[in-house]
Amino acid sequence: MSQHNTAASSQTKRIEPNAQNHYEVTRADLPLHCPMDSMSLWNSHPRVSLPIEATGKAKCPYCGAEYALKD
Repeated sequence: MSQHNTAASSQTKRIEPNAQNHYEVTRADLPLHCPMDSMSLWNSHPRVSLPIEATGKAKCPYCGAEYALKD
């Protein structure tokens, strides 16, 4: 791994998956799926799309994480 990649990855804040049960997301995160790309263990379970636009809330059927659209 090059120094450039190491420096870039240390500056990017990663979300720890399954560390909490509630995540607030914005429209910039849509289309929503769990786990999210920004999670450090993006492969913690199969990726599933979560339809959050209609109600503003969604729950992952794999890990039980709840998502709320905050804007």
